[in-house]
Amino acid sequence: MKIRNSKSTDIPEIFELYDAATAYQKTVNNKSWKGFESAMIEKEIAEKRHFVITEDGVVACTFLIAFNNVTLWNDNGSDQSIYIHRVATNPNFRGQNYVQKIVDWAVNYAQENKLSFVRLDTHSGNERLNAHYIKCGFTYKGICTIEWTEDLPAHYQDGPFSLFEIEM
Repeated sequence: MKIRNSKSTDIPEIFELYDAATAYQKTVNNKSWKGFESAMIEKEIAEKRHFVITEDGVVACTFLIAFNNVTLWNDNGSDQSIYIHRVATNPNFRGQNYVQKIVDWAVNYAQENKLSFVRLDTHSGNERLNAHYIKCGFTYKGICTIEWTEDLPAHYQDGPFSLFEIEM
């Protein structure tokens, strides 16, 4: 397993994973991603915040990080934190606990960079996913609602959202 920064040549595979994840979300919850703009992914790649996990050269998973999130975390959103977003696993690799691998990577990153928290959010209502995040070491911090703005992906129009964090 290798975690590396995404490259522009990964974009077609990233979108395949997003499409597969969206289809899966629709089977387990009444809320799902609503697609992403290629320009947004390209920007995240250029900012070195978009990652893929490969297994023997195959993209097994993708995720994004951010370093602030005042939209969901309000005043706490500017804490010294790493935020995990958009985890999408290749269906052929599902069940291999990539969320835990990403969390372990993010905790290590936070420790090395003296950050205070590892955080993530998800649509509320998927209790199985919430339990999985807690099993991965997160503490459930509650539910938030936001006012959607055009700079956010479209799925943020459909709140509320559950918040999770690991304090370092």
